Amino acid sequence: METLAHLSINIRGRLMTFDRPKVMSIVNITPDSFYSRSRSFTEEEVMTKVRQVIDEGADIIDIGGYSSRSGAADVSPQEEYRRLSIGLKAVRSIAPDAVVSVDTFRAEVARKCVLEWGADIINDIGGGTLDPEMWSVIAELNVPYVLMHTRGTPGTMQTMTDYTDVVADVISDLAFKADRLHQMGVSDIIIDPGFGFAKTVSQNYNLLAALPEFRRMGMPVLAGVSHKTMIWKPLGITPDESTMPTVALDAMALQLGADIIRVHETLPAVQTVEILSLLRGKTANKS
Repeated sequence: METLAHLSINIRGRLMTFDRPKVMSIVNITPDSFYSRSRSFTEEEVMTKVRQVIDEGADIIDIGGYSSRSGAADVSPQEEYRRLSIGLKAVRSIAPDAVVSVDTFRAEVARKCVLEWGADIINDIGGGTLDPEMWSVIAELNVPYVLMHTRGTPGTMQTMTDYTDVVADVISDLAFKADRLHQMGVSDIIIDPGFGFAKTVSQNYNLLAALPEFRRMGMPVLAGVSHKTMIWKPLGITPDESTMPTVALDAMALQLGADIIRVHETLPAVQTVEILSLLRGKTANKS
């Protein structure tokens, strides 16, 4: 589990360094997330979930109000913001200083979450492709940005998996976009290969194996594999049955250099980071 201690992002004047990997915990305020156990919809359910992930040691809380699974119902910007507000209010009331990420591809929703609730990070599954105003908003607000690779929309992405070389093509796309963002003045970029987004099962594993190549891009790398098709489909199980293999794959992602793992279950992920950090310390002492 090699990490580059010099990698960091600036969160409202506070430096988050990646000498130790971070756990990004998902709080979905949706009735139709692909992983049923992650769904929270009432204010009481959201408050309970937020308390849980904080108590279990989440480094970042990622709040989403729009399911990206194929076939999910469309959600208006107004409804998405209403849902996100429930989560942001819960976090700010329970742990005002917690680092909060907002999972949205809409520029105006991102703007309101930052200005009205102090959201710290914008996690954009569109990588700037689903809303042409997103990058301008990120540059204006000067907040860290998760740049994820995808193609098409959540409804069409699985018809767009034709790559010449999936690793080279994804790295090239992310590098080009990161350069554009840097030119716009965005300095804090986290890159995400986009596991499950416009990729086949086999392509997802090609990308996972290539995480060391993504880390050489000089930006923190996020791996979001939790309960995804790449896990449960080849095993012939359901998303709800894929907790143990998710933990195993998160451990592999950390060993291969992920700086952030995005997860549905916080405690197993926190414990995995702790155990691998102990191993890393032992191997470092031998070298």
